[in-house]
Amino acid sequence: MSFMIYAVIGVILISIASAIIGTYIVTRRMVFITGGITHACFGGLGLGYYLGVSPMAMASVFAVGGALGVDRLKSNGARRDSAIAVIWALGMALGILFIFMTEGYVPELNTFLFGNVLTITPVDLWLFAGFTSALILFYIFFFRLIVTVSFDTDFARTRNLPVKAINFLMTIFVGIAIVLTIRLIGIMLLMSLVSLPQMISEKMTRNYLPLMLTSTGVSLMGCLGGLWIAYLINVPASAAIVILLVLLYVAIQIIPRKRRI
Repeated sequence: MSFMIYAVIGVILISIASAIIGTYIVTRRMVFITGGITHACFGGLGLGYYLGVSPMAMASVFAVGGALGVDRLKSNGARRDSAIAVIWALGMALGILFIFMTEGYVPELNTFLFGNVLTITPVDLWLFAGFTSALILFYIFFFRLIVTVSFDTDFARTRNLPVKAINFLMTIFVGIAIVLTIRLIGIMLLMSLVSLPQMISEKMTRNYLPLMLTSTGVSLMGCLGGLWIAYLINVPASAAIVILLVLLYVAIQIIPRKRRI
C-alpha cells in the first residue's frame, strides 16, 4: 500500500502547486499557454528517447524554451494565441518525428501522454515538495507584485514595477510545474488541472488570495476524490480526477450565484 500513500501525498502537493500556478494563469487569461508548453514537452520527450538521454531532462529544456518562445514571439508582434499555436504544433511535430526515428518500442510513452499518478516515487515527492516550497516562498515575498501584474499589467508598467522579471519567473515556474507533473497527470489532461479549479472558484470569488485558496481546496477535493474513485473502480486516476472536476464545474454552474467574497 506504500504506492497509495505516495500517490496521496503526491496529489496533495500537485493540488497546492497547480492551484497557485493556475490562479496566475487564469487571471492572466493564459490558460492555453499551458497546453502549448505541455505539447512542447512532447518534443523534448521524443528527443530524449532518440538520443538515449533522460526524457524528463529534455522535456524540461523544451518546456522552459517553449514558454520563453511564446513570450519572445509575442514581444515581436505576434498575437499570444498565434504564438502558442506555433509552439504547440512544433512540439508535437518534433515529438512525433523523434519517436518515429527511435529504434524499438517506447514503453513509457503512454504514461507521459495519459499519466499515472500511482507510479510516483519518493524522489518525485522530494522534487515536488522542493518546488512547491520554492513557489510558496516566491509568493510570500512578491505577492503584491504578482497580483498587480496579474490583474493590470499596463498599470504595473506605469508604476515602473518589474513586470518582465515577474513574467519571466512565473513562466519558469509554469514550465517546471508542467515537467514535474507530466508523467503523473499526462500531456492530455494537465491543462485541466490548472484551469478547472480556478474556473470553479471564480463563481465564488474574484479576489486573488481567496481565489487561490478556494482553488487549492477545490483542487484537493478533486484530486483526492478522483484518486479514491479510481482506486474503487480500477480506472486511470488522472481521468477520474478531471471528470470529477468537470462535474463540480457543471454543478456550480447550476447552483444560483451568491454574493462573491
